[in-house]
Amino acid sequence: HNLSPPYTITMKLPTAAAVTLLALNTGIATAFSPSPPSFTAQSRSALNAVTKKDSYEITVLPGDGIGPEIMTVTQDVLSALTKRCGFELKMTEALIGGAAIDAVNDPFPEESLQQCLSGDSVLLSCIGGYKWDTNPRELRPESGLLKMRKSMGLFANLRPAKVLDQLIDASTLKREVVEGVDVMVVRELTGDVYFGSPKGIDVIDGQRVGYNNMIYSESEILRIARVAGDVASKRGGKLCSIDKANVLDVSQLWRDVVTETITKEFPDVELSHMYVDNAAMQLIRWPKQFDVMVTGNIFGDILSDEASMLVGSLGMLPSASIGESGPGVFEPCHGSAPDIAGEDKANPLALILSAAMMLKYDLDREEEADILERAVEAVLDQGLRTADIKQENDGCTLVGCIEMGKAVAAVVSTVDSAVEV
Repeated sequence: HNLSPPYTITMKLPTAAAVTLLALNTGIATAFSPSPPSFTAQSRSALNAVTKKDSYEITVLPGDGIGPEIMTVTQDVLSALTKRCGFELKMTEALIGGAAIDAVNDPFPEESLQQCLSGDSVLLSCIGGYKWDTNPRELRPESGLLKMRKSMGLFANLRPAKVLDQLIDASTLKREVVEGVDVMVVRELTGDVYFGSPKGIDVIDGQRVGYNNMIYSESEILRIARVAGDVASKRGGKLCSIDKANVLDVSQLWRDVVTETITKEFPDVELSHMYVDNAAMQLIRWPKQFDVMVTGNIFGDILSDEASMLVGSLGMLPSASIGESGPGVFEPCHGSAPDIAGEDKANPLALILSAAMMLKYDLDREEEADILERAVEAVLDQGLRTADIKQENDGCTLVGCIEMGKAVAAVVSTVDSAVEV
């Protein structure tokens, strides 16, 4: 469609009247503001931020709840790794979330943004808590997270869900269903209904009406399809695109662009499509059919959480959020768990594994990333468990956050890497 502002948008809402919204140079136009992405051999479609070097600048965001304690433990583990492998991580702390609201009344202040942008990578613990749940939306921790993603251009979220042999029984699903599961969910992170305009809550015919706009531009779909194709080409070569093209026009565009991009640019990748409701069912029925899944923001938000529970605990799952250039943000999938904050009960392994993803995808340190991942598995082989992954009568030893971190740091000093350099 050849549209130019102003736009008059008539929306059929569940009221007796239709709502006419006027967007003047904003609104729907903002969804199409990103310039078409250009990918070169050095671009982030190859999932590398910087070339390998001896020293890196890392911004650490401890956040809220259990965040500061798991960050301290993870930094100790990284210290053991850098000492063994002979490189340096210079870590600078910054504010985000509830901690930032309390300190400067802003969930992601400009100082934190500039600190993140100036470094090589960002390591984030977790944000949020009951304390800020009743704040105005712009003063909630989650608003800081959305602001960070948008300001840093973090359009691609990578969330692996790999079932470890040591923790199969921690899953609520049968062993034969989850054994061997290794899924990567690639979620578009800065578009869709979470960011689309117009949006709001109005009073119409005497009652409140809420509305949001589920919207994607071709260029936004193109760039996430390229990331997903690149990830799939380096894994099992299978990519399943998730949409709702049978009822949503935006999903039909999604399907068309993904098909065109993968067919043309990744001919060796086996592409399939699945409606989101069926995908939600299939993830539980037979998750081993999936290798890489790519989907939009809201569908990805839901499906990635569902996929994470195949593993048995959010406390084991890392994630990466990356853009076309500049530093990525690496964080665990779990929340801030304010109910156990400061009690040494938190599981630090997801943040440690997020640090491994940072080493691999942002810092070009694949061998060191493999050492961290193997150290985590070795500690689980020793029978150490935090409360979230401890099973009744499993013969394992219950440990706290600090002890788990010390165990991983000790193993990091000796474990071998399987990566050839």
